[in-house]
Amino acid sequence: MPRTPVAEHEARVRALLSDLSTRASEVVALADALGRVTASDVVSPIPLPPFRNSQMDGFAVLSSDVVAVPVDLPLVGEIAAAPGMPAPLMAGTVVRIMTGAPVPEGADAVVPVEDTHVSGSTVSIARGRVSGEYVREIGSDLPAGAVVIPAGVRLASRHLGALAASGLTSVEVTSPVRVAVISTGSELVEAGEPLGPGQIPDSNGVALAAAVRAVGAFVIAEGRVTDVAERFRAVLDAAVDAGAELVLTSGGISEGEYEVVRETLEPLGAHVDVLAMQPGGPQATASYRGVPVVCFPGNPVSSQLSFLIFVEPVLRALAGLAPAVRTTGVLDRALTSQPGRRQFLRGVRLPDGRVAPHGGSSSHLVATLAAADVLLVIPEDVTSLDAGAAVEVWDL
Repeated sequence: MPRTPVAEHEARVRALLSDLSTRASEVVALADALGRVTASDVVSPIPLPPFRNSQMDGFAVLSSDVVAVPVDLPLVGEIAAAPGMPAPLMAGTVVRIMTGAPVPEGADAVVPVEDTHVSGSTVSIARGRVSGEYVREIGSDLPAGAVVIPAGVRLASRHLGALAASGLTSVEVTSPVRVAVISTGSELVEAGEPLGPGQIPDSNGVALAAAVRAVGAFVIAEGRVTDVAERFRAVLDAAVDAGAELVLTSGGISEGEYEVVRETLEPLGAHVDVLAMQPGGPQATASYRGVPVVCFPGNPVSSQLSFLIFVEPVLRALAGLAPAVRTTGVLDRALTSQPGRRQFLRGVRLPDGRVAPHGGSSSHLVATLAAADVLLVIPEDVTSLDAGAAVEVWDL
């Protein structure tokens, strides 16, 4: 039986997840807003800066008093960066001022301390300054009522700093996609538990949950079930009841026995397929109680790469993230590829800028995947590439 093209399954997953593109919004505190995406333009209620202040430690002056230098002027006070409004500066005098302190009325420039010498109550100024030098005017960074962060921005620390500087304590953000991750397999135990005969740690649940979070979605439920249909259905129901908008499963979709995901979802209309790719041939999509379910193979490399290929692009777009990096590299060595399969080979970038395959292609080699930093994508109709050939490269 011919295998289904990768592009056909990509389109099927995108169609299944298309309803997720309509996102609600919510208001969260700045402390909880890191990594969230602004739902609308955020306007600053105050100008930045909110008052005229000094850019330097030095002396506030009237610029016309320091046209001819050197000049000696009387020191009449000091202004610290502290609450309050200083008294106006009289012509022919100077006042010591600290960085960030309010510039007094009457002063229109600041002479940096390194251009001065103080003797008692007299300040000798060696270099003149023109009006506006080292004075931060009100709104010179941003006027009141202007957009400080536009809609669709994933908030980083610099954005949160700008919002706080604007006097804001919360921000309206797009509600993230709520995802449930379910690992299947009677052989699975939680990582760290003692292993009995035939048991392995569940790496799929950990890796998929982390991959979901990395692209701005929320993991609202994580489950691990044995190969018993009733148990799987119970966990699936719990995930939907918890508000999952998307369920990701690993394992249980091949053509053998104990394929619990296939057994449960195929009678409900699931599309189960084998794709023309390696690793990750078995794939499935379904809808359960109106919630999309994307089903990955159980082998850990297949599971992780399936998420990367089919689901991550959708979640990245919904989170306001740029598409993942896809480039072309130069092979360090020759390689061969199985005909009729799109190969996703683990690879590394070399010091000379070339790329090379790393380790074998088997779908159980999780340590090899961890050591890789790129995928080398070989088209279905290519069976070999020489050293020096161009190859599609996906950053991991």
